Amino acid sequence: DPENRLFKVEDMVEKPRLDEAPSNLAIIGRYVLTPAIFTSLRETKPGAGGEIQLTDGLRNLLKKEPVYAYRFKGERYDAGNKLEYLIATVDFALRRKDLGKPFRNYLRSLKL
Repeated sequence: DPENRLFKVEDMVEKPRLDEAPSNLAIIGRYVLTPAIFTSLRETKPGAGGEIQLTDGLRNLLKKEPVYAYRFKGERYDAGNKLEYLIATVDFALRRKDLGKPFRNYLRSLKL
């Protein structure tokens, strides 16, 4: 990979506190996995909220086969955060050819 965007995952942590995060990388919810993930999930004990967490299943899978990550180029939004979800919605609306101009005009018309 000439741009060093593909790399082997060594470990992962589910929603660490910022001061405990081992890196500045995040999973954005897109996966290409082998069928071995299903066995791994069956072997995974329930975690946060009493549910089987995909992150825990992936950590278990790491013990059996390599898992790779791809560092994408682009903007990342945390859709689980209400403010960032709204920011993402506005950003995408402004970029759309069919909505950008009228939406921008609407925003300018607001009495803020």
